[in-house]
Amino acid sequence: MPPQPEVEVRRSSRRRRTVSAYREGSKTVVLLPASFSATQEKIWVERMLRRLDARERRRQPTDTALQRRARDLAARYLDGRMEPRSVRWVDNQNTRWGSCTPADGSIRLSRRLIGMPQWVIDYVIVHELAHLIIPGHGPDFWALVNRYPKTERARGYLEGVHEAPRLDATSTRVDTTEPLE
Repeated sequence: MPPQPEVEVRRSSRRRRTVSAYREGSKTVVLLPASFSATQEKIWVERMLRRLDARERRRQPTDTALQRRARDLAARYLDGRMEPRSVRWVDNQNTRWGSCTPADGSIRLSRRLIGMPQWVIDYVIVHELAHLIIPGHGPDFWALVNRYPKTERARGYLEGVHEAPRLDATSTRVDTTEPLE
């Protein structure tokens, strides 16, 4: 049985006829009228979870769309020097954004990228395409990757995403100021 998503229900006496929901990190927040019964709450929470899941599935590019995008990026930024045989989403990459296997021309992208701006996903695709041509991270590799105009911006974005959890975990700020008398 899959784990149940964390759901927070917020009731409002000002809300009369509408129900809305949104994701807040790993939690789903459902906004309901205060007058709803427990049965109505259960029905609407389930309905809103289904709607959010459907909307997220529509936004997630399919593996076929990723393949087309990779071909377009290879043609545009890498002179078509490499066309990947496959590009797909994977669930098992928790420390990498993407990986590739030059021997068979396959590229794998971490599902953690889903929901990030398209230019960030494009950067990861270009990075992996470049690896299909040049395995290491030497100057020739970076010369290829830097043909993508948003390389530095995307690298900064991904670095921020990577570091953000550490900042939250270490932000145990202690106020050492004393009150004025």
